[in-house]
Amino acid sequence: MKVTRRFTKPGTDVFDCVEWERRSSCISNADGSIVFEMKEAWIPKQWSQLATDIMVSKYFRKAGVPQINDDGEPITDEQGEPVLGPERSARQVIHRLAGCWRAWGEKHDYFDSVEDSNSFYDELCWMMLNQVAAPNSPQWFNTGLHWAYGINGPAQGHWVNDPGTGRQMLADDAYSHPQPHACFIQAVDDDLVAPGGIMDLWTREARLFKYGSGTGTNFSTLRGNDEPLSGGGRSSGLMSFLKIGDRAAGAIKSGGTTRRAAKMVCLDADHPDIEAFVSWKAREELKVAAMVEGMQQLSESQQELAEDLGLNLDYDFNGEAYQTVSGQNSNNSVRLSNDFMHAIESDGDWDLIQRTDGEVAKTLKASGLWDRICRAAWQCADPGLQFDGTINEWHTCPSDGRINASNPCSEYMFLDDTACNLASINLLKFWNTDKQTFDVKGYEHAIDIWTVVLEISVLMAAFPSRSIAERSYRYRTLGLGYANLGALLMQSGIPYDSDEGRTVAGVMSAIMTGRAYAVSAKLAEAHGAFAGFEDNRDDMLRVIRNHRRAAFGEDRDSEDWEDLDIRPVSIDVDCARSGNINIANTGELLDRAQLAWDRALDRGTKHGFRNAQVSVIAPTGTIGLLMDCDTTGVEPDFALTKFKKLAGGGYFKIANQSVRPALLSLGYTEDQAAEILRWVMGTLDLDVPMPDDDGKIAGDPSTFRDYLVDQGYTADDLATVMAQLPTVFELQFGFTAWNMPEHVLERCGTTDVVQLRERGNFDGLAALGLTPPQITTLNRLVCGTQTIEGAPHLRDEHLAIFDCANRCGPMGERFIAAEGHIQMMAAAQPFISGAISKTINLPNEATLDDISRCYRMSWELGLKANALYRDGCKLSQPLNASAREDVLDDDVEDDIDIELAREEIATEVVGAADAASSVAQVDYVERVVERIIERPMRRRLSDTRRSITHHFNVAGHEGYLTVGMYEDGAPGELFITMSKEGSTIGGLMDSLGTAISVALQYGVPIKSLVTKFAHQRFEPQGMTTNADIPFAKSLVDYIFRWMGMEFVEGYREANAPVRPASTTTSAIKEDASCKDDRMSPDRTAASRSSENGGRASGEPSLKMDAATRRPTDPVMEPVASVTIVSGEFTAATTSELNQSNAALMGDAPPCDNCGSITVRNGTCYKCMNCGNSMGCS
Repeated sequence: MKVTRRFTKPGTDVFDCVEWERRSSCISNADGSIVFEMKEAWIPKQWSQLATDIMVSKYFRKAGVPQINDDGEPITDEQGEPVLGPERSARQVIHRLAGCWRAWGEKHDYFDSVEDSNSFYDELCWMMLNQVAAPNSPQWFNTGLHWAYGINGPAQGHWVNDPGTGRQMLADDAYSHPQPHACFIQAVDDDLVAPGGIMDLWTREARLFKYGSGTGTNFSTLRGNDEPLSGGGRSSGLMSFLKIGDRAAGAIKSGGTTRRAAKMVCLDADHPDIEAFVSWKAREELKVAAMVEGMQQLSESQQELAEDLGLNLDYDFNGEAYQTVSGQNSNNSVRLSNDFMHAIESDGDWDLIQRTDGEVAKTLKASGLWDRICRAAWQCADPGLQFDGTINEWHTCPSDGRINASNPCSEYMFLDDTACNLASINLLKFWNTDKQTFDVKGYEHAIDIWTVVLEISVLMAAFPSRSIAERSYRYRTLGLGYANLGALLMQSGIPYDSDEGRTVAGVMSAIMTGRAYAVSAKLAEAHGAFAGFEDNRDDMLRVIRNHRRAAFGEDRDSEDWEDLDIRPVSIDVDCARSGNINIANTGELLDRAQLAWDRALDRGTKHGFRNAQVSVIAPTGTIGLLMDCDTTGVEPDFALTKFKKLAGGGYFKIANQSVRPALLSLGYTEDQAAEILRWVMGTLDLDVPMPDDDGKIAGDPSTFRDYLVDQGYTADDLATVMAQLPTVFELQFGFTAWNMPEHVLERCGTTDVVQLRERGNFDGLAALGLTPPQITTLNRLVCGTQTIEGAPHLRDEHLAIFDCANRCGPMGERFIAAEGHIQMMAAAQPFISGAISKTINLPNEATLDDISRCYRMSWELGLKANALYRDGCKLSQPLNASAREDVLDDDVEDDIDIELAREEIATEVVGAADAASSVAQVDYVERVVERIIERPMRRRLSDTRRSITHHFNVAGHEGYLTVGMYEDGAPGELFITMSKEGSTIGGLMDSLGTAISVALQYGVPIKSLVTKFAHQRFEPQGMTTNADIPFAKSLVDYIFRWMGMEFVEGYREANAPVRPASTTTSAIKEDASCKDDRMSPDRTAASRSSENGGRASGEPSLKMDAATRRPTDPVMEPVASVTIVSGEFTAATTSELNQSNAALMGDAPPCDNCGSITVRNGTCYKCMNCGNSMGCS
């Protein structure tokens, strides 16, 4: 193969193309304890600190590497033996990968000449050094260790292929054949202990998890519950074995790190145990809730025993409660056929089939099973769906069997017992901001090189079983993908949720896969087609022709599509050629996409293909961060403000790197862009106008700095505050008990600073005498709005360009609707060999109907898989039942009650009148009349009523109280919304609010309720941010004392503490890399917005055809700020990164490596602190 140079020159050391610097890498827990630390590591200067941490902490080999001095000379011990230790430079890591790939390619004649192999090596090194592309994590972990350093170890039971004969052999050792594959699909037989059976699968999974890979299996071959066993008796069913496998996976930390094993469990919809499988995770999470809440009910002696035994049950995903239940170590998916989907449409029956004899085990309504799936997904985000019909209609090798399963993240879908190694290309590296063009030739060059890398990796790989080794040799599947599409769209000024955005996604995907197939066909010409090609020639060429039709814009209703029940969404050719897309050479991109598919079909027809599949869209969690990508796969960005990790430790708040380039590309001036960024980011300065008590800027020349001086801040104190402002998410985190000067705290009335800091929920701004409106205004001025909505100069038609997956900031209303995500996936899917790993985000208000509609839309648009995530849906979710249930439980129930009351009264009155004629019945009549008088009648609130909303914080548990009022001002309903809406405490508070609302409407005096419930003592209890209720004995205590102060005459005066009354902008901090054409920016999103005045009891949730407004601002756990001392950062409690992510991600789990709050990434999660991926890439 001839390899041309595009990025490098012959005779030049490729490692001199970047500037190098020594850096330290330190990964710390939220409490400041060190997880990992290495000093003096050599890293390219342009890499971010997070990319540095990933390379050093994850990808540096930590032992067995010969050490060298600064002059490059080997270091030896007294006996002259090499001193061994860790890798200490990114140069070493990149060299061992590229060098190993080159060596294997040379050995098996993949290059026409030595110059071609050298070009291959240099181009690869250049792309990895400049963060243009990266392979999946197992390559970084394992590839080249034996080739570069001679590292080896005892054989682990892996199998390898003879590249010449295809014969499978047991590996002689652990590293001469590395395990570079990230994604595996494994079969399981309906046998307990035989090879290929259930227990053997757990061993094969363990072998994969150990080396950092993920695996998926379809368990539909296993017999269902109560089916007969060959030796007599009845089977305990599928679920009992799934629980064993889940426990085994939970005991293994993937890749030898603290990362959880990555696993997918699939089940066909006709399996006898499908109903139990669908409800598995929801039931297990209810068990967690029962354990945690039950723990609080133990007797005092039992509590003491639990403490003595170290038993602590809480809602921590990595805690013992979750470890006790099953189903927490895998992603679960249900496989749905087209027949099942059509049965839903016709309200038809659905048969569950026994695995032993093929008889019908049970018949149920397809719509009933569908509703069960949607409810489980609404309740706990599992199971996801895989559309079996669509998957197999695009199958390139159907003669050898059906596609039954996927890898853990759902992007790799192929035959059982196969594997795929991944790599991703950073799209933004090919974007030229000045010219507004995309370097398509450079993109194609990267595709060519990395397709060869992945093909060579099949040659050298070791596999966990003989079957996977044999099938990997036979089919040679690859997984090339891309990252940073969202950032590319935002920087080019294209809304994510738009026809233009979807056209760009389709074109980029078409170029990638078409070009990769063309290269594969060229490799087949030199080395032969994959072994299974001739058996599947007609089917594979049919699939290639369908891909090509989509690239040329074939209409979905066309009769030219071959054997497709669900037709794909083709590229909008007219849109691509319209000139309306803010990429100047979009027409050229379309031409190159169509040419790629012409070549793929032509060459493939002549020579076949070297690979049965070539592309997937993976979540690229860790490697995306290694490339400093702001967005991964086809995901949009999740925020307009972010925290950049600093080399010295700590974080620095920056504007999304795509915002400024996007504004300039849209024609805004530098001054206008700066003013818009100030709206988003704030001034990060204390010299802002001081608002009055109502939060208004009234023309008073005094500033916030002046106010702080009046409160006792010295010049040094103010300098410290100024240094902290870029590190805090909101202004309140710059004024905590940990970072406010002690003399100021004492002036505010604090007598015990140590005790105040131990409580951790002190509100410094309120203590300084600021009113809530003043705090809100100052927060907006100093720390920004975190949203571009309402920014000066910004035109309405440009709002959609800056939309993100979540609402941005407390004021933000816009976010990308679920349909926008699904349509973006549908635009890319026709050009992807495998599938797309992506989570569809829905707000907490989403209903069961919304879930159903999104899943159905995914099938109708030709997606192969989909996973939905409703914010706040962890654990049981009593907060938002379906609209139908809400209406029935409230409005309908009240109508029934009223009608029954009328009937009862009428009947009793008639009886009383009849009885009045008889003296003997007088006592009876009095009793009946008494019943009628005491019949409780509900006083309904008017449809339009006034309400007040109050924000509270009790010992870090934040939420909002909303009280609806009658015309006379009396309270008639209470809504209690906790920040952690999916938690049990949130559900209990919601239920309490409903109970109190009913009590108020049935006439229970508010004073009686306050008297009964105030001063109840139980956890959580502690300090509050309310000066009138400084300490609450419980949430219930706080709620009813506040209600008393608001609605019971004289209560405030009798119970509130008595206190004496207290009487220019700087430049925005941006990442410099946002001004560099070659540096990656932030991700885009486009979307919609609408209004929702908040959730009221009995009101159906809003539909998802437009984004909705939250009834409350985002709520964060209390976080102490980072204190800067001599230029170094020390964490007081948790980092400002958690402030940001907690607000955006709701109940995302903490990182199991460093404890920071993670963010959603594909169908998994990634950590923005240490780079850990909770998936398999």
